[in-house]
Amino acid sequence: MTSTKTTPSPARRRLDSFFQISERGSTISREVRGGLVTFMTMAYIVILNPLILGGTDDVAGNALEVAQLAAVTGLTAGVMTILFGMVANLPFGLAAGLGINSFLAVSVVGQVTWPEAMGLVVINGLIIVLLSATKLREMIFKAVPAQLKTAITVGIGFFIAFIGLVDAGFVRASGSASPPVQLGDDGSVATLPTLVFVIGLLFMGVLMARKVKGALLIGILGTTVIAIIVEAIFKVGPSFTKDGPNPAGWNLNVPTLPESIVSLPDLSLVGAFSFGAFERIGALAALMLVFTLVFTNFFDAVGTLTGLTKEAGLQDDKGNFPRLKSALLIEGVGAVAGGATSSSSNTIYIDSAAGVGEGARTGLANVVTGVLFLLAMFFTPLTQVVPLEVAGAALVVVGVLMVSQIRFIDWTEFSIGLPVFLTVTIMPLTYSIANGIGAGFIAWVVVRSLSGKAREISPLLWIVALGFLIYFARGPLEALIG
Repeated sequence: MTSTKTTPSPARRRLDSFFQISERGSTISREVRGGLVTFMTMAYIVILNPLILGGTDDVAGNALEVAQLAAVTGLTAGVMTILFGMVANLPFGLAAGLGINSFLAVSVVGQVTWPEAMGLVVINGLIIVLLSATKLREMIFKAVPAQLKTAITVGIGFFIAFIGLVDAGFVRASGSASPPVQLGDDGSVATLPTLVFVIGLLFMGVLMARKVKGALLIGILGTTVIAIIVEAIFKVGPSFTKDGPNPAGWNLNVPTLPESIVSLPDLSLVGAFSFGAFERIGALAALMLVFTLVFTNFFDAVGTLTGLTKEAGLQDDKGNFPRLKSALLIEGVGAVAGGATSSSSNTIYIDSAAGVGEGARTGLANVVTGVLFLLAMFFTPLTQVVPLEVAGAALVVVGVLMVSQIRFIDWTEFSIGLPVFLTVTIMPLTYSIANGIGAGFIAWVVVRSLSGKAREISPLLWIVALGFLIYFARGPLEALIG
């Protein structure tokens, strides 16, 4: 019996050649499957990002609408993921970064308006693009010690987890000087929304532990169903009513079924950014916010790229990977696009490791993921169903993933341990990523140099530490110079 071998069509051959699919030991079907899995693991951001950014009043008392945020989150993630796949030919999805969106909602919009905050994100992206187009990004990356880079990731993880615990009502302000926070309401989990948070956290934890694909997405959807049932039975209501605060109510969204599931995306936030922050808070304060955004964006992306390309087997002996410069450039463009659409800086997602584990090795997987993100724009009414207690559970899980990097820190040398400890703890305790980074940099420069290791410290790190000293003293300095 003669066997026949199917000859690939010209279109398949062109697709294979463009994305180097066979060259990287993959197949079109494997790339499609990997792209689908990556979307499943990342799709929660379409729900979670609006919950983080929406509902928070800026300095002028204005807030971003959740439905509009969901639409631009899907739009930007879809476009940037496809662009990254086409140009960088890597199977890594891009979407709104959780560290930066939390920083914007918690720390930035208390000083500026939302359009001004997004203008700072655009500037941050332009700087990253400029750094990526030159060798400056590589120089800055090498100047910061690996231990501090890891500490920043760990600190952001603790910060995100703390935000989730507070948003869910699991940790609340005590109303007294000591202790400043407490467990739940008067030291106990006494509300149904907080109980739903606990159930959701354990549910997502089990799914993650069992390595279920799309664990966070499944966890958010499943826990939301539970929340809808609880609200339908007990009529809990919102945390703020016309009669005043309701401590037992749902935070932000009351979980009820929407009147419609599909709707045309509202893209009103596209282009709704401003560069007025420099006038509102002064050049020094605005520049320090931009610096924090650049630094967070910069190291998160480089670290994620390094880990994912290694896992995908795409690195060479020196740790480099295909189209490195293109990847860094597009990641910077993602930050610009995120600010321009008010969806927050878009960066590479470590969740893409799920698609890599499924076999994705090329940018074709990204095209699949990106198209699915664009389709998600038409289901934005569903985002208003998810209460913040459910989103808080997902934040805690993401925080755990980031904090797990602490195993790479060397605690045996105190000149390393102290700066790392300050970086990690000050972020959540002061609700500020910038404060944690600044304290860690300053402590590293001072303690390491006075311990006889001054020659090991890059001049660039001294400059950055000096900038943070000015940042921390900006109140007295501004009063001094009027």
